[in-house]
Amino acid sequence: MDEYTLCVTSDKADQRLDTFLAESFEQWTRSHIQNLIKNGNITVNGQHIKSGYKLKDGDIIKVEVPELRPIDIQPEDIPLNILYEDEDIIVINKPQGMVVHPAAGNYSATLVNALLAHCKDLSGINGEIRPGIVHRIDKDTSGVLVVAKNDMAHVALAQQIKEKTAIRKYVALLEGDIKEDTGVINAPIARHPTDRKKMAVVSGGRSAVTHFKVLERFGRYTLIEARLETGRTHQIRVHMAYIGHPVVGDPVYGYRKQAFALKGQLLHAQYLGFVHPRTGRYMEFCAPLPDYFVDIIDKLRQMQ
Repeated sequence: MDEYTLCVTSDKADQRLDTFLAESFEQWTRSHIQNLIKNGNITVNGQHIKSGYKLKDGDIIKVEVPELRPIDIQPEDIPLNILYEDEDIIVINKPQGMVVHPAAGNYSATLVNALLAHCKDLSGINGEIRPGIVHRIDKDTSGVLVVAKNDMAHVALAQQIKEKTAIRKYVALLEGDIKEDTGVINAPIARHPTDRKKMAVVSGGRSAVTHFKVLERFGRYTLIEARLETGRTHQIRVHMAYIGHPVVGDPVYGYRKQAFALKGQLLHAQYLGFVHPRTGRYMEFCAPLPDYFVDIIDKLRQMQ
């Protein structure tokens, strides 16, 4: 069992416990932290408390992380679109509809299942459920992501994401006509206050910054490039809905009535740039837009 002790400083006073821990342990998901709290593995001044506890200056937080119970995640022979691979990393172009890692209700046909069949080794930092997974993209978002084959690579890549030196660019088709050619959305994101399955812009949430520029306008729709400065859950989808231009086809944050027959949002992780963890060489990868995305753009151009 791993144990950690943290002391709350004055600049963190009044922050929620789960928010503080999410910032302190960026490799953990918010749900993992909340489960640790719920199961009594986290105390404040020796007392068991709730996730929403407001911290005070000088509070002593103790975290006990139990050993992972074995979970039977099976390798599956699922084809992968591999953009690059070496002894340390593997870069994948993930298709729409594929879940990145196993979770409740999705213990098979995930990217992790496919990776376990393809690779003998993956980093163990994120445990048995998410081996090698440094960053994620949503099930119905397509595009490029990097997976770590060992802990050295995982730590180095995660640090680049944390320090905002890794470059992640997406292409999205949005509802409506965005008037500005470029813009920055700086709005904190947290769990939706009433719908816990959704994220939302919430005062006191985690810092979230998205840069965007318009690539093409189609009257009722706008094609943009979005660059992530931070990487919050559903960040682009939440931010675009927040400014009144949700991603086309988004079943959670978008319009109920859709003009196109889509299986998910038109959001694609097109570009990823980072420094290789072993060689120190800057590398960049670009995943072409999937055919269904290109077809819709072509139709919109023809209607102009």
